[in-house]
Amino acid sequence: MKTKRKISLCLLCLLLVSSPARPTTVIALPIVGVITAAIKKVILAIDLRIQRLQNETIWLQNAHKKLENTLSKLKLDDISQWTQKQKDLYKNYYDELMKVKSIISYYQRIRNISEKQVRLVDEYQRAWRLFKLDPHFNLAEIEYMQKVYSGILNESLENIDQIFLILDSFTIQMSDSKRLEIINTAADQIDANYDDLRLFNRQNRQLSLQRAKTKHDADAIKKFYGIPN
Repeated sequence: MKTKRKISLCLLCLLLVSSPARPTTVIALPIVGVITAAIKKVILAIDLRIQRLQNETIWLQNAHKKLENTLSKLKLDDISQWTQKQKDLYKNYYDELMKVKSIISYYQRIRNISEKQVRLVDEYQRAWRLFKLDPHFNLAEIEYMQKVYSGILNESLENIDQIFLILDSFTIQMSDSKRLEIINTAADQIDANYDDLRLFNRQNRQLSLQRAKTKHDADAIKKFYGIPN
C-alpha cells in the first residue's frame, strides 16, 4: 500500500536524524477540515434517510399487521374468497417492508464506516498535537510526519467519495451485489488507513521513548503520551 511505503520512508528518515531539537513552527493540515465537513455531511444524510425509512417501516408494519389480522379472522372457506387485490396488497406490503429493512441495514453499515472515519481524524489530531510539542523530534522530522499524515488523510478522503457513491446508488439502478461490493471496499480501505495511522503513531511514540536520556525523561514521555508503565 502507498501509505505503508510512506510510513517506512518516514521512519527511516526519523532514525537517520542524529540531533533532535524542538520544532519552532506549527504545521497545519487543511485537509482535516475538508474531511470533517464531508463526514458530517455524510452522517447527516444517512440519519435523515434512516429516520424517513424507519417511519415508512412503521407504516408498512401497521398496514401489514392490519391485513394479517383480517386474514386470521376469516374462516377457512372465506380465505379462498379473499380478493386477489387484497392478496397482492398483502404481498406488496411484506415485500416492501423487507426491502426497506434491507436498505436501513445498508445505511447503518455506511454510518459505521463514517464513524470510523471520525475516529481516524480524532486519532490523528491527538497524536499530531503531541508530536509537534515533543522536544525529541526536530522540525525536519515533524515535516516528514506531516507528509505521512497527508498521505493517510488523502486516502481517507477518497473513502468518503466512495461513501457518497454508495449513497447515490440508492437513487439509481444498481444491484445489491454491486452496492455491497462498494461498501466492503470502502470498509476495508478505512480499516487499512486506521490501522496504518495507529501503527505510525505507536512507532513515533516508541522512537521518542528511545531517545530519553534518563529514567526521569522516559517517565515524563510515558506520562505525556499516556503510555502505561
